[in-house]
Amino acid sequence: MNYILFDGSVRNALLPFTYTKPVADLRVGILTIREKWEKHLGFTTTTLTEEYLEEKYPMVEMERNIMINASFLPTPKLIEIITNLKENQAVFKNDEVIAFFTTEAQDEVNFEEYDQIEFDTELLQIKNTWDLFSLNEKAIKADFDFITEGRKSQPIPKGVNYLNKDDIFIEEGAEILFSTLNASTGPIYVGKDAIIMEGSLIRGPFSLGSDSAVKMGSKIYGATTIGPNCTVGGEVKNSILMSFSNKGHEGYLGNSVLGEWCNIGADSNNSNLKNNYAQVRLWSYETEGFAKTGLQFCGLIMGDHSKCAINTMFNTGTVVGVSANIYGSNFPRNFIPSFSWGGAAGFSIYQINKAIETASLVLERKGLEFNEQEKRILQHVFEMTEKYRNF
Repeated sequence: MNYILFDGSVRNALLPFTYTKPVADLRVGILTIREKWEKHLGFTTTTLTEEYLEEKYPMVEMERNIMINASFLPTPKLIEIITNLKENQAVFKNDEVIAFFTTEAQDEVNFEEYDQIEFDTELLQIKNTWDLFSLNEKAIKADFDFITEGRKSQPIPKGVNYLNKDDIFIEEGAEILFSTLNASTGPIYVGKDAIIMEGSLIRGPFSLGSDSAVKMGSKIYGATTIGPNCTVGGEVKNSILMSFSNKGHEGYLGNSVLGEWCNIGADSNNSNLKNNYAQVRLWSYETEGFAKTGLQFCGLIMGDHSKCAINTMFNTGTVVGVSANIYGSNFPRNFIPSFSWGGAAGFSIYQINKAIETASLVLERKGLEFNEQEKRILQHVFEMTEKYRNF
């Protein structure tokens, strides 16, 4: 069977992350949404996404396809239903389609002609950027149970203090030095060839991706996900670093999500609670205004390739777009458009040629190439987001 993950109606609500990738490639829990579906299904998937992303994320369409809404996270029961779908059957959760079996072109699908199956069990769905950290505890626990089932962890090294050994899983090649792992509040997963340096204090639920590092003396609270090839230090709580991003020094990051290739300067901090304890409003690209999150704790949302200098301060509920560079004293505005350069004293446009030059150097440092395909995506995002840069 051919499985295709599609962005669905939530794509704009998940900007700025979905400027540079499909919904399926967002990370929540231990795995990306695509990795979850592929491991559960036992098949690779392709993607139906925005036209400018298709070169990097192409769709393979066959005569018989099962389309899956990538905003939903898989469960064993949902997998059973989807793998047993017949032609012209669709699975719905309330009024939103989860998956459907089709032999037609996508613009010809009429669900009124489908046999509709209502899924009546709880599901996790990523509808908004803040859902990524809000649902991360449940997502880590679900991923942990799934990917560790029937497997044996590497032994916990001598000199490491721990609680609830059964909920600690260490992959091959990982190194943990004289640290404390407390899995009594949720599972702790340490990926292949990752390292937790001396004196780190980690409280689950927590996931550390392959080839990532927790630096000496770090304080990590759940529910936190550090994706592959990241470095983290200082104090972190209920946050996600998707991959190839760094917060390597002292400073606080809480109730936040960083995309890929982000960097947080030393001694930078974000607020995650308003002084009046009111619910946080967060910039929405969907409504082009500030949306109610329903959350009292909400920190920093930062798109791919964005960075901040040392001692940067972010106010409660700040959204930073793609490829922004923030520096200077005092709090900058709480919506920083893509390709912005500056801070509280004012912003100018971070020109696309300079942004591409920096991205190329950053990837080169990791032995990777910022190729023409990636440049075209960044160029397109620069043009799409021009209307927000009214400095």
